[in-house]
Amino acid sequence: MNLLKTLASVSSMTLLSRILGFARDAIIARAFGAGAMTDAFFVAFKLPNLLRRLFAEGAFSQAFVPVLAEYKNRRGEEATRLLVGRVATVLFVALAVVALLGVIGAPLIVLVSAPGFLAKPDKFALTVDLTRVVFPYILFISLTALAAGILNTFSRFMLPAFTPVLLNVAMILAATLAAPWFDPPVMALGWGAFLGGVLQLGLQFAGLRRLGMLPRWDWNPRDEGVRRILKLMAPAALGVSVAQLSLLINTLFASFLTTGSVSWLYYADRLMEFPTGMLGVALGTILLPSLAKHYADDDPAEYSKLLDWGLRMTLLLAAPAAVALGVLAVPLITTLFHYGEFTPHDVEMTRQALVAYSIGLLGLILVKVLAPGFYARQDIRTPVKIAILTLLATQAMNLIFIWPLRHAGLALAIGLGACLNAAILFHRLRGKGFYRPQPGWPGFLARLGLALLAMGLFLWFAMGGEARWLDYRAGERVLHLSALVMGGAGLYFLALWLLGLRLRDFRRRAA
Repeated sequence: MNLLKTLASVSSMTLLSRILGFARDAIIARAFGAGAMTDAFFVAFKLPNLLRRLFAEGAFSQAFVPVLAEYKNRRGEEATRLLVGRVATVLFVALAVVALLGVIGAPLIVLVSAPGFLAKPDKFALTVDLTRVVFPYILFISLTALAAGILNTFSRFMLPAFTPVLLNVAMILAATLAAPWFDPPVMALGWGAFLGGVLQLGLQFAGLRRLGMLPRWDWNPRDEGVRRILKLMAPAALGVSVAQLSLLINTLFASFLTTGSVSWLYYADRLMEFPTGMLGVALGTILLPSLAKHYADDDPAEYSKLLDWGLRMTLLLAAPAAVALGVLAVPLITTLFHYGEFTPHDVEMTRQALVAYSIGLLGLILVKVLAPGFYARQDIRTPVKIAILTLLATQAMNLIFIWPLRHAGLALAIGLGACLNAAILFHRLRGKGFYRPQPGWPGFLARLGLALLAMGLFLWFAMGGEARWLDYRAGERVLHLSALVMGGAGLYFLALWLLGLRLRDFRRRAA
């Protein structure tokens, strides 16, 4: 299996999901603007999203996939199927309890995550109601992540990559068709998220049935494999989810700022997550099973070469994305969100947050590629120590930046914290001898720098003044932005080709 081709396939599915995600956010922005109702929904949905990363895409996946790969490669199909059933049963029970506690304790959750809302009783009550609706999402989406981990380990990447599309479709239908039937209308978004979780779980389980790995009820928390996964998962929750914890704390800080601050950060975060999902999540997803197999096969040379490939692909694709987000902040925000209740002031405030996020985008994506280098080896302590240091540093930067930069300072702290995390992860991989750079890095970086310079200058001058984007009609924005994106991408890859880089240089087969 060609990893470059697999990356393109997974990224294309992620692209479809992100496009629908932007359509979803544009519809939400047009219908609800950036005010009390959207603040309430985004706070209510943020904690289940955080728990999803902690229990599912973050700690659980990083702990589960290496052990599952070991069972698959060394113990055979029957032992693997038994492990899947026992892990699924324990996970279901744990998450059902968490979901129930979240519904019951919604007022306390809102008080802790957005204490600033307490001064506005109606806003606080609405957030509590929304939290009770969306909290069961953690159960559905975590079981979905379990299924995705199994499918990815068996090299079935396409279905898990497509699944998030269903959440976006459900929420778009909720905002456009169901909202008028709810009082207040924003409650429809909560039920849309609930339905999206159910649909995603159903699709993934259909894929497991075809694979012959559909979990069966088997309560045995003392099983050796289950205990190993739980042992790995507990500290990994912090190690791979430090950025999400920082985002949650940012919401706490933002709840004390001007009304709309939570929403401005959310819309900027959504734009930042576009390249993070397409590149970071996709690369991490396809790297982890192969890294785990190289480790199980005791093949450090191939392990190091695969990490090197992942780092080069990250820089090749993430660096231009970071430059484009910073330069094209206003064109992106106006094209996607500047309609209806989303005002020019909202555009400017969201632009400040997006530019701050773009500074740390490369670090955010590198973490998703470097962390699997430890977790594939079932090395938990090193990333946890780094995560604790990074989390403390990020909160210190929050306190420093929030006064002069307000909500944009919170975004900047997240990005710089991710860069620190990535730098320390890289240093430790080198120090432990897990990663040895392959030849050709100086020339690669020089070519990359020149191509980025050419693309950045083109985008800046071709964009024109930012003020014109506020006056454009919707069609004009779409056409101009499309021309900028295609022209910038074309110039970037043309420059790389003229400088001697070729597609065949990045082809690599999976383990």
